[in-house]
Amino acid sequence: QAQLVESGGGLVQPGGSLRLSCAASGSIFTLYTMGWYRQPPGKQRELVATITSGNSTNYADSVKGRFTISRDNAKNTVYLQMNSLKPEDTAVYYCNGVRNLRYFASWGQGTQVTVSS
Repeated sequence: QAQLVESGGGLVQPGGSLRLSCAASGSIFTLYTMGWYRQPPGKQRELVATITSGNSTNYADSVKGRFTISRDNAKNTVYLQMNSLKPEDTAVYYCNGVRNLRYFASWGQGTQVTVSS
């Protein structure tokens, strides 16, 4: 079974930084476009950033210029570097991948990011 485990969340002040990690296992990670998603309290899950198998990236307008998605195929891991954090970035952050219209795995537990003074 394919599995994704997110980590690295926590409580940070506005303007701070955080680096999230997503460890993948159980499938061929290198073939998938990977993405980070987030779900603020009381809202739907939204796509934040994507990175293809060829390292092409895309970002939601709300995080463009502040967040950077990257991947290390040797470690089967995708990262999200978050800088200049704002209170509206507060959410549970999830990772997943897509290939041939299929998700890499079921949604995991995610990791909580709270931005507050």
